[in-house]
Amino acid sequence: MRPPADALLGSTLESRYRIDAPIARGGMSAVYVGVDLRLGRSVAIKVMDSRYSGDPMFLRRFEFEARAVAGLKHPGLVAVYDQGIDDGTAFLVMELVEGGSLRELLRERGPMPPHAVTAVADPVLGGLGTAHAAGLVHRDVKPENVLISDVGEVKVADFGLVRAVAEAGVTSASVILGTAAYLSPEQVEAGDADARSDVYSMGVMMFELLTGHTPFRGDTPLALAYQRLSYDVPAPGDVVPGVPEEFDEIVLRATERDPADRFVDGFDMQRALLAAADDLELPPFTVPAPRRSAERDTMARMRAGHQPLMPPGPAAHDTRVASRPEMTPPPGTPASPSVAAPVRPATTRSRVRTSEDLPAEQDDRGALRAVVWITVVLALAAAVAAIGWWVGQTYLI
Repeated sequence: MRPPADALLGSTLESRYRIDAPIARGGMSAVYVGVDLRLGRSVAIKVMDSRYSGDPMFLRRFEFEARAVAGLKHPGLVAVYDQGIDDGTAFLVMELVEGGSLRELLRERGPMPPHAVTAVADPVLGGLGTAHAAGLVHRDVKPENVLISDVGEVKVADFGLVRAVAEAGVTSASVILGTAAYLSPEQVEAGDADARSDVYSMGVMMFELLTGHTPFRGDTPLALAYQRLSYDVPAPGDVVPGVPEEFDEIVLRATERDPADRFVDGFDMQRALLAAADDLELPPFTVPAPRRSAERDTMARMRAGHQPLMPPGPAAHDTRVASRPEMTPPPGTPASPSVAAPVRPATTRSRVRTSEDLPAEQDDRGALRAVVWITVVLALAAAVAAIGWWVGQTYLI
């Protein structure tokens, strides 16, 4: 069965921006490759979902946030060129980053060694720090919102959109906005967010880059979000052997449940990361763009003159809008995070060592054999991943 045609394809917004082909579709918006007919350059056009376009509160906030983000200048931020509303269609015109997303790179290559994590996190934290200094908060830091160009530029996209949606009339105080796997505890509990909330999300993303998965699991986005109210993010080195302690400490501090115990903003976390990289004498690295990406596939089909494919609907890591009940965990919330880890008091900065807390009754031959096999498999996986990243550097820079 053919998917329904996209009525926006081939149309022109404000007699200037022609929409040529879709790249991605999420819970709040769709992104297209387009052309600025006035300047003759390719652009990315983000079109907001129609349920927001008729809300005056959203439109005012959307314009305000777009103007604020357009004033930011940093190589780690996707440039915003313009915003507008054409016949009820709210849209944002941005720099077209030819390459792909960090999510697509993770799917392609798996977890990263520390030097590659540094190469990704450094520009992202610099971009976040620039926004934080201007009083802006991203609220939805995740691999989907980090773009990697074909020349190795790493940029953060989608500043301000979550706040605009949060203040629209379609939401209320009983709504959690953001992506469940990366939300900070205060976003889950009260909907509050500041620079330290972005720091928490960045800590979760660093955990994922180092280990290959996020620290918590849940049967539903809401159950997943509530995990961080009761459990701490474990040290990546407790999951994947060989992660330097310096990186464990950065992740642990960034993901403290009490915001007062975290890095104060993106620049503060960036300084800690670069200091750790210097201490470890990590080599410089150029982050490769994914070989396969939605943007790359779209551009290839356009060059070949083929009909553009419609992107799939919202994926598991898209921004979620979930009802927030009373502060008791919702039914079906798992009793523990995906990685066994004891609760870390908010004042403790030390590494979390899960093996020290295994119950004595589990220390039998079967458990020992399982631990040995898991350790061997994880070590081999980490070694293979590291080799793959070095090989990738050789062929893709």
